[in-house]
Amino acid sequence: MSTRYQVPDISCGHCQATIEQGLRPLEGVSEVVVDVEEKTVRVDGTASDAQIRGTLDELGYPAAV
Repeated sequence: MSTRYQVPDISCGHCQATIEQGLRPLEGVSEVVVDVEEKTVRVDGTASDAQIRGTLDELGYPAAV
């Protein structure tokens, strides 16, 4: 399963690295792709939406509703 999140606070490569490093270790996440220009995060795998959104919040990059 693949889910795309709009994350308005993404602005640079550092943001990208922080999000990728924060989401990849989650159980059920098989791939994380951050698009800095589009300000999106695509997460592939079986991790729950709540788990992904919660982690993004903890990292300081909340997903838009």
